[in-house]
Amino acid sequence: MTEETNAPRSLLYLDGVSVSFDGFKALNSLSLVIEPGELRAIIGPNGAGKTTMMDVITGKTRPDTGTVLFEDTIDLTKRDEADIAQLGIGRKFQKPTVFESHTVWDNLELALNRPRGVYSTLFYRLSGEDKDRIEEILATIRLSHRKDELAANLSHGQKQWLEIGMLLAQEPKLLLVDEPVAGMTDAETAETAVLLREIARTRSVVVVEHDMGFIRDLGVKVTCLAEGSVLAEGSIDFVSSDPKVIENYLGR
Repeated sequence: MTEETNAPRSLLYLDGVSVSFDGFKALNSLSLVIEPGELRAIIGPNGAGKTTMMDVITGKTRPDTGTVLFEDTIDLTKRDEADIAQLGIGRKFQKPTVFESHTVWDNLELALNRPRGVYSTLFYRLSGEDKDRIEEILATIRLSHRKDELAANLSHGQKQWLEIGMLLAQEPKLLLVDEPVAGMTDAETAETAVLLREIARTRSVVVVEHDMGFIRDLGVKVTCLAEGSVLAEGSIDFVSSDPKVIENYLGR
């Protein structure tokens, strides 16, 4: 088998990425590789560079130095945020932003990846395929039984799931999820680990989270950041027994 296969060797490749804000190095020669179809957890103390890393990947922040490639060849440092979203990188922020006065179904329909021109939007009718896709997402995010209810009536955890569903409706290849279980009940937290593992069967997912119990439930490779670079990487047991991680993060 030659190297020239069509499948990307890495979905996301960061090498030597540095970002400074007024002399403060938010990222300091950060290197990270995410494989196609990988679920990865990112941990680290506040100020470790987790948010800046997501900002760089989504085009919100330009790195001072370093390489950021998507699917081996696409240079993300040369693209703007809208371009990067079109390429298939979706980001979920910590606070859910759903359309509260619309139903769960309508939220997903509004988010569907389809032609966006005014004309197409005015005359668009949901195809059978679109309806099937919405039903499929509803099942994934555990909200089939709530599809006709207003998003405002959902619990905090269910709103988080709906927002993940809205990102899935855009068919991303890579999903960046920021602290998905903050404010969730224990049951919702456990269910979210199962949900994200299901989603990762068909796309790559990077989860930034503080909740170590949740990270343990995910059971995936963990990258610990500190002071803008990778401190340790491996299984949760490997990372949490690393003296540098204990000193920098877990011991706090």
